[in-house]
Amino acid sequence: MATIKNPWQTLSSKKEYANRWIEVVENQVINPGGGRGIYGKVHFKNQAIGIIPIDDNGYTWLVGQYRYTLNEYSWEIPEGGAPFGEEPLSGAKRELREETGLTASHWEYIMRFHTSNSVTDEVGHIFMARDLSQGESELEESEADLAIRKLPLSAAVEMVMDQQITDSMSVAGLLKAARILNI
Repeated sequence: MATIKNPWQTLSSKKEYANRWIEVVENQVINPGGGRGIYGKVHFKNQAIGIIPIDDNGYTWLVGQYRYTLNEYSWEIPEGGAPFGEEPLSGAKRELREETGLTASHWEYIMRFHTSNSVTDEVGHIFMARDLSQGESELEESEADLAIRKLPLSAAVEMVMDQQITDSMSVAGLLKAARILNI
């Protein structure tokens, strides 16, 4: 693909807020049409990691939890974060074990994506995990109410199509895995 010149010009940047996971930056910019304005960006300090575990019978696992930001319950694929500098696969193995107790002997990287590229620079990585073994989960304190659900991958895809699953990483990962597996 040819290199495309950035039509945006940044005049100044100011960090407005930061914590362990994110920072919010307000940029004074000149936009592609030549007008001056502001552009806020949420910078994530970790990579987003998602896993589609698939057993020999075509079943997958979802996790359910109440999401504070949405003020509603959400069914999702096992997911979490990996610090920059850590290989995404290492983070995927950790997150799958923590949330479901599963380990896998076969891993396939299925996609890289941006979670909401109009407001954040967050990058996500999704893996399919196969040849699964069950162990004990190691939930974090914020996941104390995590529910785990095993169901056919086709049923998880139907939950996407029926808007029962709306998390962007889960939607993208489940649809991609279904396409790869011809489900």
